[in-house]
Order: sequence, then C-alpha cells, then structure tokens
Amino acid sequence: MKKIIFSILTLALLVLLNSCNKSAEKSGIGNLAIKVTDAPFPIDMVESATVTITKVEIRKAGDGISDGNPFIVLLEDTITFNLIELRNGVVDELLAMEIPEGKYNLLRLYVEEASLKIKDGDTYKVKVPSGQQTGIKIFVRPEFYVAGGLTTELLLDFDLSRSFQMIGSFSNPHGINGFHFKPVIRAVNNSTAGRITGMVTDTSLVRLVNAQVWVKQDTVIAETYTDTLGHYAFIGMPAGEYSIFATKENYDTVNYSGINVVAGNRTIKDFMLTHK
Repeated sequence: MKKIIFSILTLALLVLLNSCNKSAEKSGIGNLAIKVTDAPFPIDMVESATVTITKVEIRKAGDGISDGNPFIVLLEDTITFNLIELRNGVVDELLAMEIPEGKYNLLRLYVEEASLKIKDGDTYKVKVPSGQQTGIKIFVRPEFYVAGGLTTELLLDFDLSRSFQMIGSFSNPHGINGFHFKPVIRAVNNSTAGRITGMVTDTSLVRLVNAQVWVKQDTVIAETYTDTLGHYAFIGMPAGEYSIFATKENYDTVNYSGINVVAGNRTIKDFMLTHK
C-alpha cells in the first residue's frame, strides 16, 4: 500500500513541482506542503492502523463566514495512510500545491474511514460520519504564514494511542473486540519547528526496543516508542523548553528537564535505563 501511495505521490509531485517552478515568481502565491506522521503506541499486537482521507480544506486567519465560502479546498481525493508505518520521524506526503499567500490557522480534514488490523486476529473498520460530512477541525497555533514564491511545510501528527481506543482484553489478539476512533491530531508549522532524537539503552549499552519516551511542557505533548534499534524521534516540535522521560517495563524511569528545542535544529538526548 505504501509503495503504491509513494508511486502515485511521486508522479503527482513531479507534475506539481514542474508547474511550481514555472510559477514560483507569481505575485501573491506561495507553496504549501502538508505531511502526515504519528505519535505511536505499543504495536505488538497491531499489524496496521489506517485512516482514509477524502478532502482537506484550509482557512485564512481572520476570515469569517459572511462570504459563505471562507475555506480553500486543497484536496479532493481518496488517500489512505497506515499510521503504523509513520513512526519516529517517518512522514508521508498528503499534498503539495500553490495557495494564496497569507496567514492561516485552521484545517478541516475529512476522514471517511479508520481501520485496525490485529496480528493473528481480525480487521475492524469504523465509518467516521462527522469526519465525512463536516470535517475534523484542526487549529494551528500559532497561525502560520505562507509567503509568495516560498514553501511552508505543515505537519499533521496523529496520536495513534489516543485516536484508536481499543475495546476488550489486550492479553491476546483474540480478546480485542474493536475500537473507538476519536482522532487526536497535532498540527505544527514544520518550517519553524525543531526535533528531538536519541537512543535508549540499558547500563550495558544494549539498545532497548519498545521503550516508552514522552515529552512534556506542562502537559504531555507527544509520546513514542523506540524502534528495533532503540532509536526514537519527535519531529515538528515548536521551539521552546521541554522535559523528556523514558522508561520500559522492569526498568526505572529517567527524565531530563530544560531540554531546549531550537527551530530548524535537532536536539539529541540519549537515555540509559537501570534494570529494577
């Protein structure tokens, strides 16, 4: 599925980029790219978690509804993303196009369907009526500016663990009876954001798989789990100061405060966990 998406997107992007290059000097027109990623949850029993998007709209900051059409349609197509594959800094392109320059602060994402496939178990699907009819509102704070002739990149970060709320017993795959889909999506101006990356090991420097890592700034901003190499990444982090935590079953929790994220830069923070 992902290879097909990338092939289609690659062809579309080549056409878009060619047309963008020819029109880059147009007055009052800038470029917007929207990418999708995920703040994942433990996926030991989950084979795939997909969302199908059919339409995307955007609204200029300050626009009301008096004109009856304050939103600009960015996409009317059917695209499916497997959020399991979008982990630890991996992104996939949703769209890339020219839009009028100006400040924007609100997206509407129309989600037709969500699906969860359990390893050695069933596949569950749910329709998203409100997501199809009125769209899911995603506010971008602070608002972002699209400048003429330049590209602004917006990141949509799906929080998989809170968006897919599983039902039943999780002791084995056959104990899962379905899920509730309540999308939790963080929108970030990736052009002015930074990232936090690092490794999680034990005291013998063995890399720990599926160690939980989360970032806080008063409340939890995002969480993830290390990959098979013990690596984690948080992308699209607004500039500022954070606290970061890491733990794993049968290990102590380690945390660091005062982690400074600078726009456009990478902050590296490694963890060494002590076995209980």
